[in-house]
Amino acid sequence: MSERRARPTPRGGRKSVWRRGLTQPPAPPAVPAAPGPDQPPAEPAEAGSIVQAALYRDGVRVSSPASLADTFRELRDEPHGMAWIGLARPTESELLSLANEFDLHPLAVEDAMEAHQRPKLERYGDTLFVVLRAARYLDAPEEVDFGELHVFVGPDFVITVRHGAAPDLSAVRRRMEETPELLKLGPEAVLYAILDVVVDGYAPVVAGVQIDVDEIETEVFRGDPEVSRRIYELSREMVEFQRATRPLVGMLHGLMAGFAKYGTDEELQRYLRDVADHVTHISERVDGFRQALTDILTVNATLVTQEQNAEMRALAEAGFEQNEEIKKISSWAAILFAPTLVGTIYGMNFSRMPELHWALGYPFAIVLMAVVCTSLYLIFKRKDWL
Repeated sequence: MSERRARPTPRGGRKSVWRRGLTQPPAPPAVPAAPGPDQPPAEPAEAGSIVQAALYRDGVRVSSPASLADTFRELRDEPHGMAWIGLARPTESELLSLANEFDLHPLAVEDAMEAHQRPKLERYGDTLFVVLRAARYLDAPEEVDFGELHVFVGPDFVITVRHGAAPDLSAVRRRMEETPELLKLGPEAVLYAILDVVVDGYAPVVAGVQIDVDEIETEVFRGDPEVSRRIYELSREMVEFQRATRPLVGMLHGLMAGFAKYGTDEELQRYLRDVADHVTHISERVDGFRQALTDILTVNATLVTQEQNAEMRALAEAGFEQNEEIKKISSWAAILFAPTLVGTIYGMNFSRMPELHWALGYPFAIVLMAVVCTSLYLIFKRKDWL
């Protein structure tokens, strides 16, 4: 990738390699003229996808073409130049135009069109195709937002295709332009800077997730009923984060394995090793978060079960105490019912009642009521109802 290829002939003299249903690309879209004072501003839909295009020589920007066509023409006229083209959600015609100009492989272009790709690094001849998943932590909703970045790196060009808000490639461009000694190392240096900013962007995400995990642990032991939903949502984000970071380890080791073959500058080798170390650290932290969330979810389930058991036990104890009170009330009601029954019978004023004129009738009734009440009391006492 360090050897420069000769600039291709103009588009009309190049042999097309399109297949898999991709159509021949049209001419690159031109930037529309500025509107007059009486004209409404042009719609940004077409031109808005070209974030910035620049031509560099020896690490210094020499021009900022206004359109893809101007970029192609100026790069052909600058044999030792490097083009850096940044796109955000480009149109199909723009991608096909770039593919035709730089001989990009149809499969890579198809992936860049469709997006939603896993992180990967593929080599098509002298062009590298890199897919990265950037991430940023949103404080307000306390969630992780993922973006997708496709990078084409050739002998004298770098094309970035961004799907999503992250990463901020304008900061990468400013950083590289402020260090021309690094930018003059060529497209590999730009790829390093992009990898570096993507990996550095993971650090705030890790810090934010760590705070979320700490808060979740507090909520779990506080018994917050909404914590289960938060654990599940954060676990899903960590799955996405793991898918974004884990492939980077193998991708960077693949780049380092090609240092000798492609003659990568020693300074870039050191930078890429540093990025690889950071990626390994981030990947280990993400794995730790997933394990911690799994453990927290298990602990939360255990605490919820214990709380439910405690509530059931409290209900059972309340039911038992209620039964005991019912027993006591029923026992005293039965004891008091016996003398009431005797007194009610003897209170009937009929002239032909037995023992009506018996001298011992009244004492007998009193003794009978006392015997019945005492007997019932002893029975209930023996059964532990009283």
